[in-house]
Amino acid sequence: MTKTITRAMLVEAAVRSTGASKADVGAIGEAMFAMMSEALMDGKNVKLTAFGSLQVRERAERLGRNPRTGTEHRISPRRTVVFTPSAQLRLALDDLAEPVAARTDDKIQQRA
Repeated sequence: MTKTITRAMLVEAAVRSTGASKADVGAIGEAMFAMMSEALMDGKNVKLTAFGSLQVRERAERLGRNPRTGTEHRISPRRTVVFTPSAQLRLALDDLAEPVAARTDDKIQQRA
């Protein structure tokens, strides 16, 4: 099982679930991504109900360090996109994590 879902995989899943043509689903997806990108470039937030929101944040100039050589250099100020998951997504992820944590605790207790 792959840990990365690509745009093409999303299109294929939408084609299977809706019965629409691959060209139509692809065009709709591209239009959505283009609108989201344009909104972010304009400094607007993008909110996707039950999924999360994308926000543009300004990063100030800062001092960075090359981990290999230890030399310091300035990192220029920039704009970046930050994703904040919705409450529903966070709860769904927490529900998935609980059984794993419980199983891990059981294994630790069994080894002791």
